[in-house]
Amino acid sequence: MDAAERVLAYGGGWLDRAGAVRTDAARLDALLTDPTTVVLPLWRDRCLVDGVGPVRLTAERASLVRSAAAETAFLGLDNDVAVFAVDLSGLSEPSAVEMAGATRAVDVRALVGRLDPAGAAVQAYARGLLHWHRQQRYCGTCGAAAVAGGGGHVRTCSGAECGRLLFPRIEPAIIVLVEAPGSPERCLLARHAGAAQDSYSTLAGFVEIGESLEDAVRREMAEEAGITVTDVTYQGSQAWPFPAGLMVGFRATATSDEVCVDGVELLEARWFTRAELRERVAAGRRLGRVDSIDHHLLGRWLTAG
Repeated sequence: MDAAERVLAYGGGWLDRAGAVRTDAARLDALLTDPTTVVLPLWRDRCLVDGVGPVRLTAERASLVRSAAAETAFLGLDNDVAVFAVDLSGLSEPSAVEMAGATRAVDVRALVGRLDPAGAAVQAYARGLLHWHRQQRYCGTCGAAAVAGGGGHVRTCSGAECGRLLFPRIEPAIIVLVEAPGSPERCLLARHAGAAQDSYSTLAGFVEIGESLEDAVRREMAEEAGITVTDVTYQGSQAWPFPAGLMVGFRATATSDEVCVDGVELLEARWFTRAELRERVAAGRRLGRVDSIDHHLLGRWLTAG
């Protein structure tokens, strides 16, 4: 992992995901009863925290919380210590907070800056996996109940004539810093539907079936901003389990500086010079979400010139 990758939130978690352990029922049972095992409780996609950060439960408190959990998922090994995530969504929020010995429930994105990157990665991993379980209770083929297994990394259709295996799915999306052709050097930022006035970010969109990542870049830029792009170049990727995304960052160059937004996803788009972006930063305007690859792409562009 290079330095550029390390700046991206929700990646670089410290856990050994220990795929072989997921299918070893005896090992999982032993780990669940081990007093050193760590349990991370969540409630409806939120981390349960105390005055220090996300609570990490062991021994009797961990056992109590597991007994009330709708789902338990094995996340991996921290050296020799097992780490599990449990979902307390079936309880009321006050009950879940009290049972976990926490003070409140918060979105992991609100903890960025307070947690080290690896700590945020593990919490986001737990959030994404437990969210998938709540959304995949039934088989999409036959409608029968789907039963969790594999340490929480697979659900199996209980239908007698089906038995389909259901695995967590990732929804890839591209996010692009588009540069203008020629001089002066400029990048394209847009105000998205629902965004505040004078709030701009890079352009993004989901990858469709039968499409490469680069194809998605070209299609999304044409659909949303009316531009044709060339020199599509990969910049990096970021786990984004909100609920199941993978953000794949690119740079590209427009063949023209004429822009025509779709008026649906994008309300307006304009070109910014580096000087203009620096003025916005100096005035207290953020360059995208601080935990997003959007921020990373813009920061690298600013420092490049």
